[in-house]
Formats: sequence, structure tokens, C-alpha cells
Amino acid sequence: MITAEQRLEQRRPRVTGDREGEVLDAAVRVLADVGYDRLTMDQVAAEAHASKATLYRRWSTKAELVVDAVSRGKGLPDPTVIPDTGTLRGDLVATACGKKGWTAELPMSVLGGVMTALHTDEELSTAFRERFLAPRMQVTRALFERARTRGEIPADVDLDLVYTVLPALCSFHEFALGSPTDDRFVRRVIDHVVIPSACRTADGPTH
Repeated sequence: MITAEQRLEQRRPRVTGDREGEVLDAAVRVLADVGYDRLTMDQVAAEAHASKATLYRRWSTKAELVVDAVSRGKGLPDPTVIPDTGTLRGDLVATACGKKGWTAELPMSVLGGVMTALHTDEELSTAFRERFLAPRMQVTRALFERARTRGEIPADVDLDLVYTVLPALCSFHEFALGSPTDDRFVRRVIDHVVIPSACRTADGPTH
């Protein structure tokens, strides 16, 4: 049975289409600027030129809004795009570098904005890993699986390990060492760590 509250909610106007995109983009900008802990629905509403009530009709919590924003906002890597350059190295460079890659300023600012909160906000942590991180890691793993299928890397490569190396080192470089993760750094990691690791078998390097 539908309750009176549910009927009222169904009659409320929804934030959809272009307007929803504008709110999500505004949330990304605020998140990159102040971080998750200091972000408020009032700030996002002001940035999007919307009322706070409008936001709450679509997102019941700050965590829901932020995860939706980092998953769908403009300027962040698209998890539905899987490059196919013909080589594992080319695919990794195409995914991580350039304006649509992880070396751009906005993606790293957004990640920095949520990083500390992932350890203290269970709702944010769960939604972030399921809706933001998992689809993007699936793309990365798919690149390695395709390279293994075409014989570029050995069949016994430990994919569970090697496909996490690049994002792990980039995150450590950016957030632990405080050094910008630029295209040059990403290529160094790919050439000196990722590719050599992926081309090793359990008994040693391949020839």
C-alpha cells in the first residue's frame, strides 16, 4: 500500500534532464573546491542557482548527491569508454592521460575531496566504491584481459594485482607525497612498472 508520504513524493517535481546535469556539475565544482566534509547542500544549491528543497527532492543525503556527481558529472573520466589502440600501453595511456584522463586537474581534485571522508562516512564509502570506483576499475581490467587474449601479456599474469598498480601509484604520488600526477609521471609508471610487471610469468620474465 502506498503511504500518504509516498504519494506526496510522487507529486513533487523531479530534477531531471539538463537541470539535473547542471546540479551535478555544480556539486563537482564545490567538491573540488572545498572537499566533502565542508560541502553542504546549501553551497551546491547556490552554485547551481537552485533551491535546497529542489536538491532534496532528488537526493536525500549529501553522500547520494556527491556520488552521483562524481559518477556522472562533466570533466571526469567516462567509464563507458574503453580505448582500443592495439597495445596495452597505448590503451593505458589513452585512459589515464590527457584532458579526459586521470591526470587532469579536476579528477584528482575530486578524488582528493572525498579521500578522507571515505574512512569515516560509511554511506559515502559504500556508494563511492560501488558506483564510481568499480565501473572504472572494470574498464582497466578489461584492457589487461584484452591484452592477454591477444597474447601481448602471458596467460598466467596476476590480473588482480597488476591492473590496480597504476591507480594505486598515482593516488600515492598525488595524495601521500603531494606531487602532481601529470602525464609524464603516468607514462613512467606504465613503462617502468606496469608493463614489466604484466609481462612477467610466475617463474620470471618472458622473452
